[in-house]
Amino acid sequence: MPTADDRLIVALDVPNALAGLELARSLGDSVSFYKIGLGMLTGGGLALANELKQEHGKRIFLDMKFFDIGATVAAAVRGIAQYDLDFLTVHGDPHVVRAARDGAGGSGLKILAVTVLTSLDRADLDAGLMRAGDVQEITLERAARAFAAGADGVIASPQEAASIRALPEAAAKLIVTPGVRPQGSDMGDQKRVATPRMALEAGADHIVVGRPVWQAADPRAAVRDILRSLEAA
Repeated sequence: MPTADDRLIVALDVPNALAGLELARSLGDSVSFYKIGLGMLTGGGLALANELKQEHGKRIFLDMKFFDIGATVAAAVRGIAQYDLDFLTVHGDPHVVRAARDGAGGSGLKILAVTVLTSLDRADLDAGLMRAGDVQEITLERAARAFAAGADGVIASPQEAASIRALPEAAAKLIVTPGVRPQGSDMGDQKRVATPRMALEAGADHIVVGRPVWQAADPRAAVRDILRSLEAA
């Protein structure tokens, strides 16, 4: 089996920490980087993050998408930074990014800004009273503003990765793409998707894959197929 590749982040979008730990153990050394999201926060997600990091040597992406007034965001990020995790998401509004950057201080925690959620399209933005315009153009503008505010990287769909990578502000910044589905996988609730290879070739540094792994009859085999596609990218 191909060895673990940090470019692949497996999303532990399972009901609780026990299920997440069981999945991580079954995947063993084939996966080195995990995402733990808001849905598992009340199911022991932070404890799982710490256990995977400290006891199993995994890298951890904490996907909390913080959004609040600056002081509250800074305090929340300051609390997270003490756990020596790797990535944390906040909404890409400049005041939120600046506060998160302050909260992270000199820690190694990377602040990733959410541009436009990969589950949204233009109709969703209209329903939310977001300004008119092409989704990709809005995503690019939000990415540039987040970089200027101090974000270490952005979360963006594979469709926007290449355009973001071309931004002058994106030099030495990270692009992490959810909405990644191996060839033949169900799209689920994602609307702007691509295969792992397509996402990397578009400029992504890391891809996030969840359901195609944890819903698979053989999650380890699913990871193996993804890793092989990354080798070809």
